[in-house]
Amino acid sequence: MVKAPAACTRTVGPRQGSKQLSKEKRQHQIDEGISIDKLHKLHRRNVSAWNMKRLMKIIWFETLTTIDEQIKQAIGEGDLSATHIRSEYESQMAAKKIFHNVAKHRSRYIYLADLMHFMRQEEAIKAMDHFEGGQEYNRISKRSLKNWMVNAFRERKALALTLNDTKIAVSTLNQTTNVVGGIIVFVLWLFILSIATTNFLVFLSSPFLVAIIVLGDALKSIFEAIVFLFVMHPFDVGDRCEIEEVQVVVEEMNILTTVFLQYDNLKIYYPNNILATIPIMNFYRSPDMGEGIDFYIHVATPVKLAVMKEIIRRYITNKKEHWYPGAMVVLRDVDETNKLKVSIWLCHTLNFHDMGIRYVRRELVLQELVKVLKDLDIEYQMLPLDVNVRNAPPIESTRMPTTWNYS
Repeated sequence: MVKAPAACTRTVGPRQGSKQLSKEKRQHQIDEGISIDKLHKLHRRNVSAWNMKRLMKIIWFETLTTIDEQIKQAIGEGDLSATHIRSEYESQMAAKKIFHNVAKHRSRYIYLADLMHFMRQEEAIKAMDHFEGGQEYNRISKRSLKNWMVNAFRERKALALTLNDTKIAVSTLNQTTNVVGGIIVFVLWLFILSIATTNFLVFLSSPFLVAIIVLGDALKSIFEAIVFLFVMHPFDVGDRCEIEEVQVVVEEMNILTTVFLQYDNLKIYYPNNILATIPIMNFYRSPDMGEGIDFYIHVATPVKLAVMKEIIRRYITNKKEHWYPGAMVVLRDVDETNKLKVSIWLCHTLNFHDMGIRYVRRELVLQELVKVLKDLDIEYQMLPLDVNVRNAPPIESTRMPTTWNYS
């Protein structure tokens, strides 16, 4: 009877185990790849054998293509029009594709490490700050990326419309100048060839003098409109403006008139010579604008006022992507001996060109303010009223309760 040998076991020492772990770690780093920031720092004089091995593995087993090459491979060389975004829906679809290409598989956000695969760390941090929630949470959601793409498409569309309207206006002005220049050249040609006589010039200039007298105001309006459109140029297509206390958006610019859209898509036509004489407030060209919120509290709550100020300031400071630091919460007035008027003065990180975003941010501050007032039990109370009824007429109704005293 032969006894089976015992199972052979191999004991791994601590040094061999650490070598094995280090080898697995290096293999993981090879599979992970090299970030774009490290790739820019590599040079033929300082590259190590380790980094060279990683680069060789990437070149051998990976497909290195630029974004342009990937687009051309997907749509073909000739159909370049398929890469143009022509609507807000296409911009949202493009944002969706970008999100899935940049973010990790099944990830809900794009993190800084994901962006560093395509750009340097400094550029990735700057790019992160352009998106909603990027500066506060260091991540980009799909919704914020879609909103950014839609806003970029709108600005690009507005710029294209501005250039198109300017091109049409310049073309019309060029044709008018050519006609006037042709007439002047024709008259000079008659003078040079001694064809023009005094009677002929009088006959030729009479219609022009009559036209100048009759159409003098119209010619003046055209000149003022040209100066307003090309010299003053207070707005472009897509700008939000306030004209005569009405907020409008510039829709179309012509030589004589400008078309505006009201909040309900009502078109308003303004002559340019009239616009040259009235003040125009342009929200798009304005710097980052301020916001004010006023509310009243009872006069008996000055003790809790300091706590309320601190909570509101802390909330605004944490919302760095919405508000600049240094918000002020001040006690302004005492009204009717029972009301304290409190004001919150903030500064947006944007202007009021997009009114929707402005009121969304304002709503968040108001919600936080209501929450603070409820938590601190701060309320407003009316003054007590002393009501005295004298010489009341006798009550003769049969529908009064029997327990009431009529005397």
